[in-house]
Amino acid sequence: MKYKYWWMCLQGLSNRTKRNLLERYKSAHAIYDLSEKCLRQDGLLDVRQADIFLRERKKADLDTAYQTFLQTGASFVTLEDTEYPYYLKEVFDAPYGMYVKGQIPQTKKIVAIVGARRCSAYGKKMAQELAYLLGKQGYVVISGMARGIDAYAHEGCLQAGQKTMAVFGCGVDVCYPTENRSLYGRIMENGCLLSEYAMGSQPIAKQFPPRNRLISGIAKYVVVVEAKEKSGSLITTDFALEQGKDIYVIPGRITDVMSAGCNRLIAQGAGIITSLSGFIEEIEESHFSDLTCGNAFEANEIILEKDELLVYSCFDFYPKSIETVLAESGLELLYLLSVIMRLCDKKMLQECFKNQYVRLR
Repeated sequence: MKYKYWWMCLQGLSNRTKRNLLERYKSAHAIYDLSEKCLRQDGLLDVRQADIFLRERKKADLDTAYQTFLQTGASFVTLEDTEYPYYLKEVFDAPYGMYVKGQIPQTKKIVAIVGARRCSAYGKKMAQELAYLLGKQGYVVISGMARGIDAYAHEGCLQAGQKTMAVFGCGVDVCYPTENRSLYGRIMENGCLLSEYAMGSQPIAKQFPPRNRLISGIAKYVVVVEAKEKSGSLITTDFALEQGKDIYVIPGRITDVMSAGCNRLIAQGAGIITSLSGFIEEIEESHFSDLTCGNAFEANEIILEKDELLVYSCFDFYPKSIETVLAESGLELLYLLSVIMRLCDKKMLQECFKNQYVRLR
C-alpha cells in the first residue's frame, strides 16, 4: 500500500505516463524498484521525467508518508484495485489513484446528474425526483455536491435509500461548499466522497473542470438539469462526449436563461427526457443489453495481447482517428496499424470512415 500511495502522490508525471508505466511493470512496487538504467532506457520517460522520478524517489520516506496519511481517516483506490470505478478505467487520462472517504459502490449502474447552482424550483424538483426514482431502481447517482442541482440529486438518491457518490475539486477532507456539511456526512456514510487532489487541498477554480471529467468518467449516463449557455455542466458534457457517454437533458422553456445550455444540447443531438419513468425504462433496457453482450463476449473467449489491449482501450463507440490513437498509445505508426488490423480481424474494431475506427464490443 505504501508504494501505491507513493506512486499516486508523485508529481511531475501525467496520468497517462503513470498508466503506461503501470501497464508495463504491473505494480507501483515494481515501478519503485526500477533501476536508473532501466528507467532511462525503456522509452516511456523522457530525460526530464526520469530526472523527476529519480529525485522524488530519492527523497521519499514511504513509511512516514503512508503512516501520516492513515491518520487522516481516509483511504485511497488505485488502478491496481478491483474497487476502482469500472467505467473510469476506460478514460484516457484517468488518475492512477483517488482519495476516498466512505466506500465506493461496486456497480455499473451509475448515472451522473449535473446542473445549475442557482436552479429554479422546477430544476430542483426534476433533479430530486429523477435521483429518487433512479435510486429506487438500484442506480447510484454521482455528482459534485455543489449547491443547487448537484445537492438535490444527492438528496433524492439518499432519500431512496441508495448510495450516492460526490467528486470534489478539493481534498475529500474539505467540505465545499460548507453549507452542505450535513450532506457531506450523509454521503460519506451512504456512498463515498472522491478526489484526485491531496488531502487538505483547497477548492481552486482551475481544479473543477478536471473534477468534472471524473464525474462523467465514472458514470454510464450523464443527465443535465438546467444549465446556462456557458456553465460547468456543459464542461462535464464535453468530457462525456469525448468519453463516449450517453447524454440526456431535461428540457426547459426557450425563454429561460437556465435552460439555454440544455436546449443547445438538445439541438446538438442529446437525448430528451420527456418522462422520468420512461428514461429509466430506456436505460434499463440498455443495461440489460450490455449484460447480454458482455456474456457473449466472455463466451467467445477472445484473448488480446498486451499491445492489443492498449490500442483497444484507446478506442470507443464513436469514431476515433489513427492520429489521435497514435498520440495516446505512444506506439510507432506502422506497428499501431498492424495492431489495429489484428483487432479488426478479431471483430473488435471496425473502420467507419477513412482512417477512423470504432469499437464493436
